[in-house]
Amino acid sequence: MGLGAVYLLAFAGGLAGLYSFRPEWLTESGVAERARRLDWGVWVMAIAAWLTCITGTWIVYPWYRAKPPEGTTDLADFPRYFLLDNPNLAAWHTFAMEWKEHVAWFAPLIATAVAYVVWRYRGELAVRKQMRDALIVMFVLAFAAAAVAGLFGALITKAAPVA
Repeated sequence: MGLGAVYLLAFAGGLAGLYSFRPEWLTESGVAERARRLDWGVWVMAIAAWLTCITGTWIVYPWYRAKPPEGTTDLADFPRYFLLDNPNLAAWHTFAMEWKEHVAWFAPLIATAVAYVVWRYRGELAVRKQMRDALIVMFVLAFAAAAVAGLFGALITKAAPVA
């Protein structure tokens, strides 16, 4: 939850920063100050996205995939197998979890690309409207990927809680 809150705050700040990074709205010293703040914000979002994916993949995910011992009939403590064993819930694994596993990784990749471009072009972004607009689209896509993965994760956990 903590990384998600950092990610959400960094996204909101980064989006507002990219949108308002216009020469007609800023003085010369304002461009330099805003560029530094924007640089920090988008890197915080990228790092939060990486940490979220890494902890989810290598800390939380193994619990989800834990294999039940031979002869286990109560699969409540084994979420993946619990979902697959019930035809009414199997789609939560076959569609939602498979999608979540892959889509989640788009968030840090895209967020890092945005952070690199913001770092590389800094103050120039104020006068490069097309580049700023492209970065806004990419930034929103990174957030959307994380939102889809988070939503699927929450719904899967509701259907089959990780003990």
